[in-house]
Amino acid sequence: MKHFYLVILLICCTCFFSGAKNRLNDEQNLIKRTYNASNLEWKLWGFNPESWRWSMNSITDKPNSVVRGIPITIPGSVQLALRQAGIIKDWNIGLNHQDCEWVENRNWVFSTKIPDDWLQKNKHINLICNGLDDNGVVLVNGKEAGQFNNSFIPFTFDLNPFIKDSNNTIQVVFNPPPRYIGTPYFTSKIKDWKPRFYYIWDWMPRNVQIGIWDDIIIEVTEKDQVVIDHLNVSTTANRFKDQGELTVSAEMTPNAMKGKLAIELKDKQGRFIINEIVPCTQIRDGKVWTNLKVNRWFPNGQGEQFMYRLECTLYDERGNIRQETMQNIGFKNICWETNTNAPNGADPWLCVVNNKPLFLQGVNWTPIRPNFADLREEDYRKLITTYKNLGVNIFRVWGGAIIEKKWFYDLCDEMGIFLWQEFPLSSSGFDNYPPETAPEIQAISVIARSYIKRLRHHVSLLMWCGGNELYEYGDTGIVTDKHPMIRSLKEIVKAEDPQRRFVSASPSGINIWGGLDNFGKGINWDTHGPWSLPFTETDKTMSAVENYWQLDDALMHSEVGVAGASSAELINKYKGIYPALPANRENPLWNRFNWWIEWDEYKLGHQGKISGSIEEYVEWSQKRQTQGLTIALTACKKRFPACGGFIIWMGHDSYPCTANTSIIDFDGNPKPAALALSKIWKND
Repeated sequence: MKHFYLVILLICCTCFFSGAKNRLNDEQNLIKRTYNASNLEWKLWGFNPESWRWSMNSITDKPNSVVRGIPITIPGSVQLALRQAGIIKDWNIGLNHQDCEWVENRNWVFSTKIPDDWLQKNKHINLICNGLDDNGVVLVNGKEAGQFNNSFIPFTFDLNPFIKDSNNTIQVVFNPPPRYIGTPYFTSKIKDWKPRFYYIWDWMPRNVQIGIWDDIIIEVTEKDQVVIDHLNVSTTANRFKDQGELTVSAEMTPNAMKGKLAIELKDKQGRFIINEIVPCTQIRDGKVWTNLKVNRWFPNGQGEQFMYRLECTLYDERGNIRQETMQNIGFKNICWETNTNAPNGADPWLCVVNNKPLFLQGVNWTPIRPNFADLREEDYRKLITTYKNLGVNIFRVWGGAIIEKKWFYDLCDEMGIFLWQEFPLSSSGFDNYPPETAPEIQAISVIARSYIKRLRHHVSLLMWCGGNELYEYGDTGIVTDKHPMIRSLKEIVKAEDPQRRFVSASPSGINIWGGLDNFGKGINWDTHGPWSLPFTETDKTMSAVENYWQLDDALMHSEVGVAGASSAELINKYKGIYPALPANRENPLWNRFNWWIEWDEYKLGHQGKISGSIEEYVEWSQKRQTQGLTIALTACKKRFPACGGFIIWMGHDSYPCTANTSIIDFDGNPKPAALALSKIWKND
């Protein structure tokens, strides 16, 4: 069957003998079915604001739409569907993105038909939307099944009250997104739970995605609901030897409590580590297996990434299989220890993995594209493989964006790249103080619990963080758990994922930014910056940069950057009608990212004599970036274990920036800085 996604939960005709699971293939004996509605044929309709409501019972038959029934792939963005239909231009070229902003000011309706053979009478039918960006309603046969208003969490809708015997339709209606939550703005005023980076950031022009960014699932189950709602899995390992511990607990329905759970843990050769059947009453509160004979998982460059397959099968009280789940897990031991020569009371920033101190070296991860709904697994694999080959062992998943797709976390497990995962909170510029109001604290609490449930089984997940650059009013200090929102996040992590570290924000500790005026005072713990070459008023040479980093005393650097131009080839490829030079504010092509304009410095370095060649400018810019970052990384890694890590802002361009602090360009090509850093990362 073309659209049949997964068949699970077959009636088992045997009981619990030796853990055997004899499944019947007879379709009449299926107890639960799960279908991926993303694989159906979907159409996209556009309406002037609110005018879709005239057509609720038959949206696709009415003539008042402004875009009529164009094909769209799910997951997918409105913007890509419009571009593929020739309705809007390629927003990556020149300033075309400005001509695409009208898309935000319409209602967009995603429409499909549910195959009749997916639906059965006397069954419970749910529609599960794993990622909707960001607010609107779901219609089933023209009737409202529910609303959604959060890009960061899944939504489930009960379809039973609306299902007919045949010819059932689903419409996902998107309202216009919030007008503006980009930067500069006010963090304290954030009330909309949608990614902020694509509203305008220093590395992103406005390109506000609308769309279904993750799978749409139709779930058909028995009405008695013998179900595990969520399986909670955590692991750890012995610090000194290959020995692991596994904890499994579950949130389940009352009827499921009468059954049993078969638990199998296998290595990649299929050999059993665990093969047991236990009463569900034992699993509800958590069952622990200790002294497991497993190989420990090591980060990139330190050893192999051993992974294990955990399969859990739920049997009802009659011995019928009702549910199956599978997770890939690994075992590691993490300790955070005090850095060498750290001041008394400082936060520990020395990460010890399986009894070996590790210098955390990597990049800040931002979405690969603003329309991340359109990304596929191969997009993630290609980029993460590039980072692995460069020698990276950590990504800081930045708080101004989104929880990534499942592929991202699976690939980091596979490739040995640790994850510093932030909740979706970020600075804004005008103020950087998180909201204090009860509705916003409740909303972020729901998001945090959802993040933890989805991610905590990943062995690559190293730590949790409240968000990016969250400061007291006036930037007088970094927020702590005295702030009610941060306190709530800390308590949730402690309750839901207690073995992982939580930090209030990045940066954290006493001081926000290191600098020549505060080195040697013991106040630079985890700091941000600089994002440019740290020259002085009297010294504009690399000697000043070397002196700065020789004096630096931070325990951790979670953001450091130096701007570098993209290649001349890339700039010419995406410039559109605009000239590649001059690289100044008078050139609209460069003014979009004016934080990273260095035209005056370029002219000064050439005594005002410039050739007018984009190739010459790029060579000059990329050389500065390479020198600045290699000086900084070399000094910090030389101080290890006094300095615990160095994370570059930022990893890759999400848009074809003329210049940025990224070390991989929009087309996925490492800049010269990345290749030079790789030698230091790999100790070559």
